[in-house]
Amino acid sequence: MNAISEQYRRYLLLERAFSSNTMDAYMHDVDKLLDYMDAENLTYLTASTDDLSRFLMTLTDLGISYRSQARIVSGIKSFYKFLLMEDLIKENPADLLELPKLAKKLPIVLSIEEIDRIESIIDLSKPEGQRNKAIIETLYSCGLRVSELINLKLSCIYWDEEYLKVEGKGSKQRLVPISKTALKEIRNYLPDRNALTITKGNGDYVFLNRRGGKLTRQMVFMWLKRYASEAEIKTVISPHTLRHSFATHLLEGGANLRVIQEMLGHESILTTEIYTHITMDYLRKTIMNCHPRNNHI
Repeated sequence: MNAISEQYRRYLLLERAFSSNTMDAYMHDVDKLLDYMDAENLTYLTASTDDLSRFLMTLTDLGISYRSQARIVSGIKSFYKFLLMEDLIKENPADLLELPKLAKKLPIVLSIEEIDRIESIIDLSKPEGQRNKAIIETLYSCGLRVSELINLKLSCIYWDEEYLKVEGKGSKQRLVPISKTALKEIRNYLPDRNALTITKGNGDYVFLNRRGGKLTRQMVFMWLKRYASEAEIKTVISPHTLRHSFATHLLEGGANLRVIQEMLGHESILTTEIYTHITMDYLRKTIMNCHPRNNHI
C-alpha cells in the first residue's frame, strides 16, 4: 500500500497539478477510507459501492459535516479513478457513489457604501495604511482570492494595459482587468514598499509585511476583520467577501456570467451561478421596495 500511496501522490502532483494543501487533503481522505477498511476486514481493491456507501454513513455518525463529506467523496472518486488507470482494479466502485446533497449557502456580499466605509477608517499615516487600502481595492477591483493577492508580483502588473496576470488554483494563470482606482492605490503604496529592507526572494512580490517579507493569508484576514468592526459592519467578513462582492456587483451591473466566470477563474459555470441567486434576491427586494403597486400594499 505504501508504494501505491506514493504513486497516487505523484499522480496528484504531476497529473492533477494539485497544491500541497489539496494533495494532503486527498491523501488524508484515502487514509480515512483505509482505516475503515481495516476495521471491517475489507480491502480497498475488492471494495464494492455498498462498502463505500457504508463508509460514508460512518462519517455522519462521527459528526463530520456534509460539506466535508462531499470533499471526501471527491477524494475517494479520484483515488479509485487512479486505481482503474493503473489496472489495479477492473471496475470502479466509486462511479456510483453519490455526493451528499448540500444546501446552497448564499455568500455574504458588501455594498459599495460598506466597502467605502471600511476604506475610510484606515489610518493612512501608519506604515501599513496605504498598503492595506491598496489590498482592499485590488481584492474588490479584480475579485482575487487572498492566496492570489499575496502571491501577486510586480512583474505581473501591466500598468499601461490595466491588466494583472494571476496564478490561481492548480497553478493556472489568467489575465484579469484592474481598475484605475486600484492601480492608483498600488502606486501610492510603492514608495512605502520601496523604503522597506526587502528580504531575499521577496523582491517581486507586490504586498510585503513590515519586515520586507511575504504577507500571509492570516495577516490579511486579521486586519480586514478589525477594520470591518471599526466601520461597524455587522456581518462577519473575510477577504473572500470582497471577491463575492466583486462578482455580485458585476452581475447587477449587467455583466455576462461567462465573463465573470473567466474573471474569477472558475473551472465550471455552475460555481459562478450562485451569484445569480444573490442578484435575483436583490432584484426581488428592489421591485418590492420601488414598484408602485407594492408601495400601496
